Amino acid sequence: MERRYSIEVWIGNCGFTEIAFPTAKNAKIFEIIMDLTENQISKLIVDRSLKVHRALGPGLLESSYENCLYLELEIAGLIVERQKAIPIVYDNLTLKIGYRVDLFVDNKVIIEIKVVEKITEIHLAQILTYLKLSRCKLGLLINFNTTFMKNGIKRVVNNL
Repeated sequence: MERRYSIEVWIGNCGFTEIAFPTAKNAKIFEIIMDLTENQISKLIVDRSLKVHRALGPGLLESSYENCLYLELEIAGLIVERQKAIPIVYDNLTLKIGYRVDLFVDNKVIIEIKVVEKITEIHLAQILTYLKLSRCKLGLLINFNTTFMKNGIKRVVNNL
């Protein structure tokens, strides 16, 4: 009989759920990743964003950077969801009306990827709205259409 290892994990607004792993090592790695703070996760995201930007440079489509960053974050061992739906709760009704974040990392950090000439107030308002709707505390607005990547990363906080 095959032994399975499981961990009970808090998933956002869903409550506790049990996740099974094939080995104790997999379970331990997952526990370490789940214990990362938003700041630790954001450092990994920034490092991997720099790597993607160095490899590809500016000027590609947003989807190219999204796919490459998704891959890099998964290689780093993070749990990443692409195009994660964010519902709106209005008058005690949950409306799934098509708001989607580009990347949702470890149920803690939202990444909104842009390929624009300049980050504007509306871009910042968009990610702040996503943070409020998802009840997350940290978001990164990453503009890959820049010569120096450090100028393309904006950190947005919601009660952090």
